Amino acid sequence: MATLGRGRRTRTRGAATTAALLVTAVVAAWTAGCSSHHPGGDERGRPRPSAHSTAATPTPSSPPTRTSSGSVLAVKIDNVPAARPQRGLDSADVVYVEQVEGGLSRLMAVYATRLPDVIGPVRSARESDLELLGQFDRPTLAFSGAQGKLLPLIDDAPLRPEPPGRVSGAYFRGSDHLAPHNLYLRPSRLLPSAPGPGALTTGFRYGAAPEGGQPRTTRTVRYPAARVTFTWSADRHRWLVTQDGTPTVTAAGRRLAPATVVVQYVKIRRSGYHDVLGNYTPYTETVGSGKAEVLRDGRSYDVRWERATAAAGTTFTARDGSPVNFAQGQVWVVLAKA
Repeated sequence: MATLGRGRRTRTRGAATTAALLVTAVVAAWTAGCSSHHPGGDERGRPRPSAHSTAATPTPSSPPTRTSSGSVLAVKIDNVPAARPQRGLDSADVVYVEQVEGGLSRLMAVYATRLPDVIGPVRSARESDLELLGQFDRPTLAFSGAQGKLLPLIDDAPLRPEPPGRVSGAYFRGSDHLAPHNLYLRPSRLLPSAPGPGALTTGFRYGAAPEGGQPRTTRTVRYPAARVTFTWSADRHRWLVTQDGTPTVTAAGRRLAPATVVVQYVKIRRSGYHDVLGNYTPYTETVGSGKAEVLRDGRSYDVRWERATAAAGTTFTARDGSPVNFAQGQVWVVLAKA
């Protein structure tokens, strides 16, 4: 099956001696900026007041044709126990799991084929998000706020930032969790409709399972203060998600169950930013290459990942260099320390 990709101009990331200079170089290498915004919240996700279904399957069999409306919605989602169960995660096409301050994890959910009624709880953006989102064509980024020094970089990045306060009625406070874990998004206020699978310019391929692999029924990835486990369900033909020892469910109580899980080993280093307590934000490098593990159909495959530039998608190949297909359905990508 052909790669879900698109033509991109070659760009070069300048070398940097600090985390801030690195992101500045990446942003400068990209094209098109965004208008300034005034986020409605601080780094801890306390925005200023402002005015559950299964993800559809991406199935294009040829490279998509890009249009001006083909931009995904990316949402930063709280992932501490106090924020669960989250809403709208089961409708995402791709869910990225990343490490944040204190060794905890946070999610980046990407929507292209379906927009749920509500998504959240929404939390703040991080420096690594700019690099990760470079593989999409001017994505809309929904987030609760960001550290002040990071805001100019978000403004200059080739994306559409949508914090609280810019679009009337887009965000609201729910009653199911305590603040700051109760800020939710109505995605229909930001996008008129889902852009479709052609907007998933991740480089992922979907199709028949590769040859080989090893049988596997469970896989756990650990962060310093969080862990996520995937358990194969033969009945559902999916990987059931458990986080910090508790089953991950929708607001309706149904287990989240992606068709494919990718454990992508990346470099995680200290960034130039920290929270109000002085904890430095980890920077997750998603441009480069390294080892990965693909879980699908109850089997595990050792593969190699590669992403040449911040504007390119990520490819996954077997030892012989052949592309590795993912199973049809939702994909979880766990960015683990190499």
